[in-house]
Amino acid sequence: MVRILRKYFPVFLLLIAGISVVWAINLGTLPPADFVFNNGTEVKTIDPAKATGVPEGRVINALYEGLLRSVPDGEPDELGRTPTKPKAVAMADSYQVSEDGTVYSFHIRENANWTNGDPVTAEDFAWSWMRFLHPETASEYNYQLFYVKNAQKFASVDLHIGDPVEVEMDDRPVSGQMFPRGTVRRGTLLELIQPDADEEHAEEGGDDGHGGGGISGPALFVVEFPSGDSTEIQVVTTQDPTDQAIQSLVDSYHGEQDLTTITSVQHVLFDFDHVGIKAKSLHDFEVTLNSPTPYFPELAAFYPLHPVHRGSLEKHGDREFTKPGFIVSNGPFVLRERRIRDRLRLVKNEHYWNAESVALNSIDVLAIQSETTSLNMFLNGQLDWDTKPPNTLVPMLRDRDEFVSTPFLAVYFYRINTSKPPLDNPLVRQALNMGIDKKSIVDNIVKGGQVPARSLVPPGMNGHQSSFCGEYNPQEAQRLLAEAGFPNGKGLPTIEILYNTADSHRDIAEVIQQDWKKNLGINVSLRNLEWGTFLDTLRIGDYMVSRSGWIGDYADPNTFLDMWVTDGPNNQTKWSNAFYDEGIERAKYEPDPAKRMEIFQQIEQKLMDEQPIIPIYFYVSLNMVNIRVHGFSANLQDVHPLHLLSLESDGAED
Repeated sequence: MVRILRKYFPVFLLLIAGISVVWAINLGTLPPADFVFNNGTEVKTIDPAKATGVPEGRVINALYEGLLRSVPDGEPDELGRTPTKPKAVAMADSYQVSEDGTVYSFHIRENANWTNGDPVTAEDFAWSWMRFLHPETASEYNYQLFYVKNAQKFASVDLHIGDPVEVEMDDRPVSGQMFPRGTVRRGTLLELIQPDADEEHAEEGGDDGHGGGGISGPALFVVEFPSGDSTEIQVVTTQDPTDQAIQSLVDSYHGEQDLTTITSVQHVLFDFDHVGIKAKSLHDFEVTLNSPTPYFPELAAFYPLHPVHRGSLEKHGDREFTKPGFIVSNGPFVLRERRIRDRLRLVKNEHYWNAESVALNSIDVLAIQSETTSLNMFLNGQLDWDTKPPNTLVPMLRDRDEFVSTPFLAVYFYRINTSKPPLDNPLVRQALNMGIDKKSIVDNIVKGGQVPARSLVPPGMNGHQSSFCGEYNPQEAQRLLAEAGFPNGKGLPTIEILYNTADSHRDIAEVIQQDWKKNLGINVSLRNLEWGTFLDTLRIGDYMVSRSGWIGDYADPNTFLDMWVTDGPNNQTKWSNAFYDEGIERAKYEPDPAKRMEIFQQIEQKLMDEQPIIPIYFYVSLNMVNIRVHGFSANLQDVHPLHLLSLESDGAED
């Protein structure tokens, strides 16, 4: 087959050349950029607090910059992977860690500026991290800061009697816009009035105004506020005081507080002044953790924690502030232009603190979904970097000088919506896993050296011993399905596989569709959606089985495991297990590395036994990179900062 592909490859290129010519005509309306790469899809957002995907991360890391940067550091290993390390070559020019490992003190460099000339300050980070954690922001990555003292209480609306609270009054300057916030009053929670447990369960699903969290359903908050030399007590609610549910609380109340006057407010949250995030001065930023967290520097370099410009966001609103002409950023590049379903044009930020080291003056970020079109454009010289060449052509591409590939910290898997019968039955989920010939997928579909997966955590990471789900065994899968009450698949509804638009995802879904029909007698339908709609559909749970992938945010098993806790923003399977949740919490505070890894092994086994997810394979990176590009190095996370790239000057023609 490879020999046939080699023979007819030139013909193949000619057949699809017309597609790239059409794209080139569209590109011709702007002067050529120094560097052009295909990002694979239209980015859903470039708001750091709301992004979750790899395509978004590439762009955000170019436009914004956090406290630290993960950059190449050291010599390549035997697989050609260059180690990366978070270093103070970003907004912070140094940082110190306390002796007990719980307090990080960052110094913000004094020559750091926003693109409008404003200085970047410690307060920018404190405010941005508050916004990131705020329940109304609904960031799917907010749990990455739950290692910070009281951050989870703030984000999850986890309130108890005696807690310091902040109450945002219902007087926001701009209606329908979260920032600027309304007046914030700080006080102490004296009493929390909620329905009895049975009534609260009946109210499940109501909107409490917090976007999810520890307190759900109707509630009255009795808060004591300081007032001059004395105090005042107010009863507030995040709902309409005239709602029947609130009036029921008033009618059934037998306490000492006067409920005659109830004030409607936007939020009642744990007081952010008591969260371990502090701007100590203009340039000194301090973070206090619950316990030592060795990988916190990696989190400080992670793009969701990059700061945003408060003035710009408050002026234009969080839906508009990232648009060209409005956006104020602090990274090595500036967003000059955005054309939907075409490209982003980035230009060098002359206000960047290290602008003299940035070699590229302009970058085009294309949104081509077709892998064959993208590869053809690369081979025609229209792209300098193709982030995902077609799997079918990998065997013949791997001998080319432009091909860059290595195993990296990522897993391809399927999510299962455990709230949808019969997928709520673990036996059915186990049968689905054992009915997939994963080796055939890696040998015949993806073909890049990927390894079939029976665990979620990639092998060989920080001493972690993987736990496994069942191997390919159609007979055992049939037995499990029969035990679940569906012999030979009888009685099972059609199962739908959701995937985002890409040739490779379609090809894999078609193979699994065939496997489940052949091995289990299950009818399967396929549904593909463009990237942004796909993410929204996952988030609201409107799917049965969905293609997914995860790249480790840092080199620790926790980055793969902590997302599956009950109601975790990135869980999206509706799966919940108390043993698993408790294990994640215990691992946070376990000082003994060996015992910590033992906890991870135990909870991963629980995940593999109950199978809310089906691991398919461990990734290898697949990149086609122009040989004129310098600074592009294979690494464990397949992350390639654009500000480190440069292009060799054109020489004589070959």
